[in-house]
Amino acid sequence: MTPGNLLLLYATLSIIALVVLIARYRLNPFISITVVSLGLALLAGMPAPDIVPAYEQGVGKTLGHIALIVALGTMLGKMMAESGGAERIARTLIRRFGTRHVHWAMMLIAFCIGLPIFFEVGFVLLIPIVLNVARRTGVPLLLVGLPMVAGLSVVHGLVPPHPAAMLAVHEYQADVGRTLFYALVVGLPTAALAGPLFAKLVSRQVTLPAHNPMEAALLNQGQREIPDAELPGFGITLATLLLPVGLMLLGGWADELAAPGSAANHVLRFIGHSVVALLLATLLSFVTLGLMRGFNREQILKFSQECLAPTAAITLLVGAGGGLNGILVKTGVAQEITRLSHEFQLSPLLMGWTVAALMRVATGSATVAMSTAAGIVAPVALAAGYPHPELLVLATGAGSLVLSHVNDGGFWLVKEYFNMSVAQTFKTWTVLETLISVTALLLVLGIAALH
Repeated sequence: MTPGNLLLLYATLSIIALVVLIARYRLNPFISITVVSLGLALLAGMPAPDIVPAYEQGVGKTLGHIALIVALGTMLGKMMAESGGAERIARTLIRRFGTRHVHWAMMLIAFCIGLPIFFEVGFVLLIPIVLNVARRTGVPLLLVGLPMVAGLSVVHGLVPPHPAAMLAVHEYQADVGRTLFYALVVGLPTAALAGPLFAKLVSRQVTLPAHNPMEAALLNQGQREIPDAELPGFGITLATLLLPVGLMLLGGWADELAAPGSAANHVLRFIGHSVVALLLATLLSFVTLGLMRGFNREQILKFSQECLAPTAAITLLVGAGGGLNGILVKTGVAQEITRLSHEFQLSPLLMGWTVAALMRVATGSATVAMSTAAGIVAPVALAAGYPHPELLVLATGAGSLVLSHVNDGGFWLVKEYFNMSVAQTFKTWTVLETLISVTALLLVLGIAALH
């Protein structure tokens, strides 16, 4: 067996070992991921002095972004819950869509909010609303929550102006407008199938524990029924929630709104950064959902502190996944995946999907998978004169979403906030992501066949 094939075998065995340790032997996931990452590095022949620094670098790179987002988003969510803002949005959704159709409402809201932001940002913004809607209606949490994550995931992988999609547009020299059009044509039915329709089926098969620690942290279970007149207005609550979305849109369009390099351009880029946008929205929530609702500074401080404790485990798990990602890259697994893709004579669409899928399984990052695959496939597609680069963007994005598992931060976010076991997360979230990936690919191939 060649060294390259041995690397792929070691990586495969490591992922299997990880799943077995966590799901079968109930070993702490953070410990499991760390042990398997270090073991893979040793098997792959990495010099011993380089192993731990590579793992630490992967952890740090991931947490540098995710930890801040989770913390700020959780504080914003806590303010929405304590002020009654989440209650207001939940009541409005229930009133306008009805209990029978509220899961469709969650999908559409997530689809819109997720357009300019990373999956993790949208998730922490919307999870208080999901928990509150599920509690008020009495419907299973999965029936409301899975459509939300489906909407966010579809736009994360397929729809400009999301950063990964925009990078693929550039690599494939596609037209942004046509890509957006095709992304909506493919994305909306894909989100509907993997979200509300799949959720309706799987929520009957998977039963969650009655007590959810994250729900208890974000929502006041023992509070009295608040009259409508005492709740914050729907408009100001929604404006506070959507502020980071608007700021990030401004940041994304900075070059169109102000001359590149100008002071105005720098300001737009600064306030449009996800961390700054969430920070400003959180500060605004202290006013609109805190002081204006009659809370004093001590109460607001208490809210912002007590909601952080449950996020510690999530943050550690996401960081450990980043460490595993760092080891996979340093050991050369990514390069071997690239080599394999060239050995099989695939059409550009299937090649884009396959390379992105392999990178997704190996690294756990949809953004890394999409950007890496686009860089690999674009020269081949351009040299062959492939006439539909917009469809290439979507096929590559679809591949980047397949088979989310234990090295993906999104896997742990969904598991912990929904209070599922690892096995339940595979049955719901992993299947949902794979449904999105395969459905989107089939729709893209159908569109390509009509041209």
